[in-house]
Amino acid sequence: MVTEHRAVFPLRVFLVLLFGVLVMFQTFSLPGQFAHMAKESPDFAYLRWPATAVTVFWVLCVQVVIVATWKLLSLVKNDRIFTETALKWVDAIVWAIAAAWVVLVGVFLYVGFNADDPGLPLLLFLMTTGVTVLGLLMVVMRALLRQATALRTDMEAVI
Repeated sequence: MVTEHRAVFPLRVFLVLLFGVLVMFQTFSLPGQFAHMAKESPDFAYLRWPATAVTVFWVLCVQVVIVATWKLLSLVKNDRIFTETALKWVDAIVWAIAAAWVVLVGVFLYVGFNADDPGLPLLLFLMTTGVTVLGLLMVVMRALLRQATALRTDMEAVI
């Protein structure tokens, strides 16, 4: 458990940095990028607001995962990870990944049916596959946490 406690502080530092960078992307970079795209390519100007909304939503999903991870780290630090509270935060991660996946599949289908070049649809397919694997991995990890929580509860009842 000593190794886990040593990893909590640096992980929290990087989570704060990542969250801060994501807020900057959400508020400045992404809207500015799509505004610039609309000016440079008037043919695609109609995509400015949908693309901004979708990418800001994806960033929001990542932020939910960061906050839930922070809360799980607090539970690890206090040796309370095998509780129902932890399962709720893991559920938040799973639902954030699922929401991002649904929107990603929608974007993939839209681009796939309207693309002239196979590059972007293939990239979106790769991203969809990666997010699918991540989501399913989180579902498996949640099941393992649930089993470990049940075992710990049983062990505490015996002792």
